Amino acid sequence: MPSKNTKFYSLVLILADFIVLLLAFSIAYIIRVQYDPRPLVSQVYAQQYFTTFVLLAPLWILVFASLGLYQAAIYNRRLVEWGKIAVGAFIGILLVIGWEYISGQHIFPARLVAAYALGASFLLILLEREILRVGRSLLFYFGRGISRVLIVGNSSATRDIADNLSNTYKSGYKVVAIAGPKRVIPSGLTVRHFTSVDAALRNIRNLRINTIIQTDLSESAERNQRILGTAQAHHIGYSFIPGEAEFYAGKNTVDVFLGYPMISVSQTPLIGWGAIAKNIFDAIASAVLIIILSPLFLVLILLQLIFNPGPVFYVSKRLSKFSEPVRLYKFRSMGAAYGGRDAAVEFREMGREDLAREYEKNRKVADDPRITMFGRFLRSTSLDELPQIFNVLKGELSLVGPRPILPQEASFSPSRTALLHSVKSGVTGLWQVSGRSNLSFEERIELELFYAQNWSFWLDIKILFKTLAVVIRKRGAK
Repeated sequence: MPSKNTKFYSLVLILADFIVLLLAFSIAYIIRVQYDPRPLVSQVYAQQYFTTFVLLAPLWILVFASLGLYQAAIYNRRLVEWGKIAVGAFIGILLVIGWEYISGQHIFPARLVAAYALGASFLLILLEREILRVGRSLLFYFGRGISRVLIVGNSSATRDIADNLSNTYKSGYKVVAIAGPKRVIPSGLTVRHFTSVDAALRNIRNLRINTIIQTDLSESAERNQRILGTAQAHHIGYSFIPGEAEFYAGKNTVDVFLGYPMISVSQTPLIGWGAIAKNIFDAIASAVLIIILSPLFLVLILLQLIFNPGPVFYVSKRLSKFSEPVRLYKFRSMGAAYGGRDAAVEFREMGREDLAREYEKNRKVADDPRITMFGRFLRSTSLDELPQIFNVLKGELSLVGPRPILPQEASFSPSRTALLHSVKSGVTGLWQVSGRSNLSFEERIELELFYAQNWSFWLDIKILFKTLAVVIRKRGAK
């Protein structure tokens, strides 16, 4: 939903990046020429050097723009932004070196200047953008530059969007009014509520609305046109967000078919080269991890034999990509007599009907009596999951993906399971790092469907870093 404020912020970023790039190259020149006594490769005077980079810096800005670093979608995705800045800085320095080679003109007085410039540009742009991010949040906090929003809709997406936009100092949007049933208003959110869309549209000017977000198309084409027409008449922004996630998640392509705009929706963006890159990354990373962690594996196997007599590993039949069964390896955390059947059956045989009902509702229990003392240590540290790296090496799992589900769980939501298994299951995933351990089975499925439908390599990297943090802090979904 680009707005005037978003475009202005993008212009500020372009100007700030340009100035910081010149500063980075100036620092690189000064460090090497003024403070390094070693001889220079060529004599490049400061004025000539600076003038050259004033002319070449716009090419660097174009590289950043091609990577999406001036798009609104990147502003609140810090890890993705950092990664793209690193890539942009590397490509930018390659362009400068390439220009030096093609033109035959000496740009750098010494080779180290290029290395210094690469490091300085990355670090300074990172710092500049963090400062601008803080400044932007402060302006939002004091009500400057925000968009006043009317949300129209009656689906769960309406409530979700209102809830996410309610944090104004982060989103830059202030939800002023909602037109729809009262159930779509998030608890604790104070807004003007309209049960009638027409009444909401009549108050556009009084409420100083400058953005309308519609989440559901009305059965009345005339009403839909009236909402859009009101936005056009008042010269304010209008965005339509489909209430069903399937229409805007996954990999979508827009084309023209028989004169009509046509949206083709794939189940997941994890297809083609993305899938190949992910498989290569999994194979290399799992092989390296097995080598590095082999001493830890040996120690845990010995401790299992001492403190948890019986089989060292627990092999569980789970479903992965395309619902194909895989044999999932884990360090056994339960007593040797347990784990072979459905947990609800085993709880009932133990006389724990309460736990059986809890498991049937949430597909987990808070205090499982089948787990041994050493098993609790393994689970609390997530060490019981380590053998799944061998599943990754075999190509049965990915390092990151939806949680592999039990065969009996597939029948709980067949349509959702099919979509969930459009990608390979993973050792860790979005649910495990969400920090929310009180989710129902359906809520967990919804969270993991988001991953399947919105996959990106940067999202995988982010989840892996969060997994490390969760393991170290012993927090997250259990």
